[in-house]
Amino acid sequence: MLEVRGLSKRFGGLLAVDDVDLDVAKGGITALIGPNGAGKTTCFAMIAGFIRPDAGIVRLSGLDITGLRPDLIAAAGMVRTFQITQPFAGLTVLENIRVGAYLRTPDTHAATTRAREIGTRLGLGPQLDRQAATLTVAGRKRLEVARALATGPRLLLLDEVMAGLNPTEIAEIVAMIRAIAASGVTILLIEHIMQAVAALAQHVYVLAEGALIAQGTPRQIADDPAVIEAYLGHGAAARLASHA
Repeated sequence: MLEVRGLSKRFGGLLAVDDVDLDVAKGGITALIGPNGAGKTTCFAMIAGFIRPDAGIVRLSGLDITGLRPDLIAAAGMVRTFQITQPFAGLTVLENIRVGAYLRTPDTHAATTRAREIGTRLGLGPQLDRQAATLTVAGRKRLEVARALATGPRLLLLDEVMAGLNPTEIAEIVAMIRAIAASGVTILLIEHIMQAVAALAQHVYVLAEGALIAQGTPRQIADDPAVIEAYLGHGAAARLASHA
């Protein structure tokens, strides 16, 4: 579904992303992992149109979307979330989700119906009429995903949606992501919580210093000496392997 070839980006003297290739198969969950500063979020930003790449091609279902505006890419069926959630604080949870739904329909009733259905499905039903500013961190994470999902994506890019959550909340988000994938939405996610990566992803790409150093199943990644050296360490590798 998603094909990325030769993606590169330089900021001054820093080569943030260096000739990255990756593929995301339709119907699955793919993970992009690596240490802080590896270039993961920059890759996401280029794929989703928020940063123009210096080189490379991004194709969505065969369509070249390289350098298109984010709204045009969203209309084509791919949308991303952000690690730092920024809901419209003065709006209700339902109204926030409805903003996403308006991408597919100008009709307020239809957009409201869709927003209510998605919010309820993602566990926000009791909070739909509350101000978004009153949500907990976990609630804001769900809202960020719900607003993106309301746009009707075929491919959803999730940027560290579990960051800052406790173990119970992480387990709930893992279940939510599985349910989204089961509904037919393909997922590419950035995540640092290796147990979640092992529980969710069929294929994992590993970035370090802007370049891909490995790819494979979670088990293969956990056993890769280069990944252990650059990112996981032996303890995290063992945890990843035990959950794969």
